[in-house]
Amino acid sequence: MRALTLAFAVSSAFIASAAPAQAPSAALKQAVANPARSEANRARDQYRHPAETLAFFGIKPTDTVVELWPGGGWYTEILAPYLAERGKLIVAAPTAKGLEGTQKRLAAKPELFGKVQAVNFPTLLGGTGVSPGTADAVLTFRNAHNWRGGYQHPEKQDYSLEAFREIYAMLKPGGVLGVEDHRLPESADDAREKSSGYIKVSTVRRLAEQAGFRFAGSSEVNANKKDTADWPKGVWTLPPTYAEGETDRAKYQAIGESDRMTLKFVKPKG
Repeated sequence: MRALTLAFAVSSAFIASAAPAQAPSAALKQAVANPARSEANRARDQYRHPAETLAFFGIKPTDTVVELWPGGGWYTEILAPYLAERGKLIVAAPTAKGLEGTQKRLAAKPELFGKVQAVNFPTLLGGTGVSPGTADAVLTFRNAHNWRGGYQHPEKQDYSLEAFREIYAMLKPGGVLGVEDHRLPESADDAREKSSGYIKVSTVRRLAEQAGFRFAGSSEVNANKKDTADWPKGVWTLPPTYAEGETDRAKYQAIGESDRMTLKFVKPKG
């Protein structure tokens, strides 16, 4: 009975911390509507709610923003034009090979990405990172579970705490960390965080707070109640990956992309 009470208390704490929706600015809406964005990326706005997500994180067009592990550049396509005139965007890729691929993607669209700087993160995997105390905001979309699972680490070791500490160092006092990731239910076995692509809210909060961050709230803008987080091939079973191929594809398409946490943390000023 005590365990159930504790679980309810933890769940209630997360719900109580949910922050009210933020209205995206005209400039942010314009960046999302930019015709230079790929059609395939636009099709995923219905699952990722970029304008609302960035508004919740409080990203301003004058900010110096670090986007961690940009992958194919889904958010980079939005952030680059939004920050181009008065701000600065730095994208941070893992390993030298990852950085090379990122630089090639940036160079392919100089009219869109011409002002974007590329570095490495985390530097424990090698390369040059972001200078300490220079970023107004650091954003990471669906990556914390990778650090927990040791992705790109030569020995597959969990380096999530080291990653959060490096993020803390690169931010200015008062700077913001925005985390969006696939949400694992709090009742699930912790071991699933290293193989399923999902991670618990409590784990992300613990790591961020151990690194020195203060929790500033959560949003349910990227929640998906249809996602049980229990699929044959983890989160990659769902779109856009469809790891099961054509098996039950219509079923997974109807579910949509994963249920996601959207968390905001702040580096204390004093």
